[in-house]
Amino acid sequence: MEIVEVDGLRIAYERAGAGPPLVLLHGYVGDGPATWGPQVEGLADEFTVVAWDAPGMGGSSDPPEHFGMAGYADCLAGFIDRLGLERPHVGGLSFGGALALGLYQRHPTVPATLILASAYAGWGGSLAPPVVQERLRQALTLADLPPEQLVEALLPSMFSGAADDRSISRFARSMAAVHPAGLRALARACSEDLREVLPRIDVPVLLIYGKQDARASPAVARDLHAAIAGSTLVELPDTGHVCSVEAPEAFNEAIRRFLRGCRA
Repeated sequence: MEIVEVDGLRIAYERAGAGPPLVLLHGYVGDGPATWGPQVEGLADEFTVVAWDAPGMGGSSDPPEHFGMAGYADCLAGFIDRLGLERPHVGGLSFGGALALGLYQRHPTVPATLILASAYAGWGGSLAPPVVQERLRQALTLADLPPEQLVEALLPSMFSGAADDRSISRFARSMAAVHPAGLRALARACSEDLREVLPRIDVPVLLIYGKQDARASPAVARDLHAAIAGSTLVELPDTGHVCSVEAPEAFNEAIRRFLRGCRA
């Protein structure tokens, strides 16, 4: 892992490969290596792949607990600038997808394309209010409990029944390394409503979802696809929420095909 400081926060990240930059953003549990290992390894032959640990996760320092999506988006823009990445492709899974939208909302000239995997327009923009309230309540409660209780509560919703045990175990270990303050900060940011930015997006957008996703359902995928003009939707069969890990070959091929098409 490498480290860079952005506005007083230590940000850990992995970087591999050469070529057009591809910045990858993990969800509200886990970290960059556990979420994006197959992409850092599998796409580095064609892209400069950068997977960060968001503030409050992995090797990064904790932000203020009310950092909000604006705080995360501004930090991400600063991170991209500090690394000298010009017009990167920006991909995010789950919360990371919402953050990619938040980045575009506040810094629309930064990303060349958006790749939204298992993504929401924030929980508040894609889920019913009672579901949003329950997810936030659960996250704030789990932040104060032993990490194994967080893993027990959330891991079953992250993968389909077809996922291999080794992939699940690695992701579970990253979940157990949770920062309590970071979990609260990410969950609060993820609860926001980002729907207003969707019709304003003017860069190519790829949506990737698992058809067996228990957290961001096919209905969520269809809603974002309908709201983002010209977006491309790829649905992966027999795949759950953390589709970057569960179906890495199909996931990586979808990214290659999409980004090659953008260059054509």
